Amino acid sequence: MRIDIDRDVCIGAGQCALTAPRVFTQDDDGFSMLLPGREDGGGDPMVRQAARACPVGAITVTEAAR
Repeated sequence: MRIDIDRDVCIGAGQCALTAPRVFTQDDDGFSMLLPGREDGGGDPMVRQAARACPVGAITVTEAAR
């Protein structure tokens, strides 16, 4: 899976970090970012739920090409 965060859209609500804290965190300015090594979601089943929880739709989850 591939996770993209549109930092131009992100408002720093933090719902992603609350929903999937093993994948998402917030930077020093409060905006969403992926934890190091979690660019593929790390197998966390909450990644899609975290994307849906984003109030501005800044997170996109897509399946990796095979």
